[in-house]
Amino acid sequence: MNSCWVVTDIGKIGTENQCVGLAEALGFTPEIKRVKPRSIWRLLPASCWFNALQGLSLVHDQLTPPWPDLIIAAGRASVAPTAKIRQLTQGRTKVVQLQNPLVNPQLFDAVIAPQHDNLEGENVIVTEGALHRVTNERLRQEANKFMPMVASLPKPLVVVLIGGSNRCYKVAPEHMKKMGERLKRLCQKNGCGLAVTISRRTEPENRDALIESLKETPAVIWTGEGENPYFGFLGLADYIVVTCDSVSMTSEACFTGKPVYSYFFEGGSTKFNRFHQHFQKVGYTRLFDDTLEKWSYSRLNDWQTVEKQLKKLLKVDL
Repeated sequence: MNSCWVVTDIGKIGTENQCVGLAEALGFTPEIKRVKPRSIWRLLPASCWFNALQGLSLVHDQLTPPWPDLIIAAGRASVAPTAKIRQLTQGRTKVVQLQNPLVNPQLFDAVIAPQHDNLEGENVIVTEGALHRVTNERLRQEANKFMPMVASLPKPLVVVLIGGSNRCYKVAPEHMKKMGERLKRLCQKNGCGLAVTISRRTEPENRDALIESLKETPAVIWTGEGENPYFGFLGLADYIVVTCDSVSMTSEACFTGKPVYSYFFEGGSTKFNRFHQHFQKVGYTRLFDDTLEKWSYSRLNDWQTVEKQLKKLLKVDL
């Protein structure tokens, strides 16, 4: 297998990173296709898409021949078109869907879904968390690169990963202000420093509220300008605090094997609750309670689960 596409809904960077992470682990440098449904297809579930390849907006990446050897896809707009490509190529193009596609998994060669999706099937590979791009080598290289950025901060170093509002959690400036105040007290109590990153979902008003609340706190805050130190901060962290709204960030943090605290906002859903309850039960994470404690766990590494099963399902050497 020589060629690989990653197909995801446009604007879903976290989902895209999951697909890219799998492609990189398999040895590919994928061609990324960001797609968006158009017209009536925007209103239809994937199971009802007719003429699936015509259902994508013409102003975004197109799915046209020559078809690749492998497609790794995720997101609502990717489901019907990638299933159609597999049908058109009579299975020569292998298609792997990440997350629950909400259609029959047998339409694909493999489906890789986290346990909180509650999906089962002969070709379904169940993971504990989300796939990602974090590797030991990337953590080491990025930690060396960004060490000067946090060199002046006191130790231990607490890395804080900030998400934002989604369908299940609504975050407002007053929530960020409260979070900042709690982190400030944490620093005062433990003499620690903060390395904070925001995500693309962090609303500007929430970012500003957090920055204001952390004034006079030993903190470095990356606000989206310049090179992203995300992987470097993970590599340098002594402790990690991650907001509850992101399965991807939580999974990435738990790959490090370091103590990971989940910071909860108001809201949630059955799936999110199932995810967080599982991670707390097996010892990956703990609820942020304004303290810092060390604990150990067998770090999260879903790739070990995925690799053997995926090779068997695709019936090819990867």
